[in-house]
Amino acid sequence: MKYIITGSLGNISLPVTQNLIKAGHEVTVISSNPTKKEQIENLGAQATIGSVQDEAFLEGAFNSGDIAYLMIPSDFSVTDYAAFQLEVADKYLQAIQSAGITRIVLLSSIGAHLRKGAGPIDALGYMEEKLAAIPGLEVKILRPSYFFNNLYAQIGLIKNAGIAGSNFGGTEEKLVLTDTDDIAKVATEQLLAPFTEAQTITYISSDERHPSEIAAVLGAAVGKEGTPWITFSDEDAYNGMLQAGLNESFAGLYRDMGQALQNGTMQEDYWENGGGVKGTFKLEDFAKRFAGAYGQ
Repeated sequence: MKYIITGSLGNISLPVTQNLIKAGHEVTVISSNPTKKEQIENLGAQATIGSVQDEAFLEGAFNSGDIAYLMIPSDFSVTDYAAFQLEVADKYLQAIQSAGITRIVLLSSIGAHLRKGAGPIDALGYMEEKLAAIPGLEVKILRPSYFFNNLYAQIGLIKNAGIAGSNFGGTEEKLVLTDTDDIAKVATEQLLAPFTEAQTITYISSDERHPSEIAAVLGAAVGKEGTPWITFSDEDAYNGMLQAGLNESFAGLYRDMGQALQNGTMQEDYWENGGGVKGTFKLEDFAKRFAGAYGQ
C-alpha cells in the first residue's frame, strides 16, 4: 500500500512512518521543513516538502496515495491558530477529494465530540464533521487525551513558585493522559488494519490521574515533595500563559480547553464510552522525563 503521512517527523508521525516501512509499505512523508528531506529519505520514505496551506501542493502530494494519515500541525508562529487550523483542515479535505483517497486515519482528540468550546480541539471536531459528510470515505478517528508532554509547561511554576496548576483540576474528575508512543502504536495498528466502516472512533489513553496526584508525583521527581495543584481563574491562567511566551491566540485557546476540562464536558464522551484503548506508559514513567527536562 501507499501511505501519505502528514506531521513531518513529529513525535507520532516518525514512529508511524518507521512502522509502516518495516511492514513493507511505501510511505510519503509531507513536511514543511526542507532540512527534514534527507532524514525522511534515510528512513526509506519519500519526502514531499511544502506547505500544508498550499492546496495545489497537497493535491499533488496526496495524488499517489492509497491511505492518508491526517494531523493538523501546531505552529506557534501564527497569530491566529484557530484560523490556521481551519484553513489546513479545508485544504486537507479538498486535497483528499481531488486525489480520490477514500481511506483516512485522522488524529483528532478527546473533546472533539463537542465541536465547539474546547479551544484548539474545535478544529478537529470540525474536520471530523466535514469528513463524515463526504460520501464514500472510510475514516478511522483517533481521539487521544491530554498529552503528557503538555505537562512540561509546569516546569516554570514548580521551579519558581513551588506549585503546579491551571484553570482546571478543581473537581474530583481525573485528567486523562496520553503518551505519544502509545498514540503511534494505535495509529499504526489502525493504518494497517482493514477499512470496513464509514467511520470508527477510538479513544486512546495511557493513564488517568487527578491533577493533585500529578502535581505530587512531578514535584517529588524534582525534589519538591508535597507540590500542590492550584486551580487558577481563567484570567490568571490566560495571563500566565502570555507571560510564559504564548501569543494571545494560543493562550485563549488553551484557556478555553481548560474551561472544558474544569466543567467536565471535555472528557464526558470518553468516560461514557468506557475509555477506549489503554496504553502502558504511566505518570511515574513521565516523571523521569520531566525531571530530566527540569534539570536542564
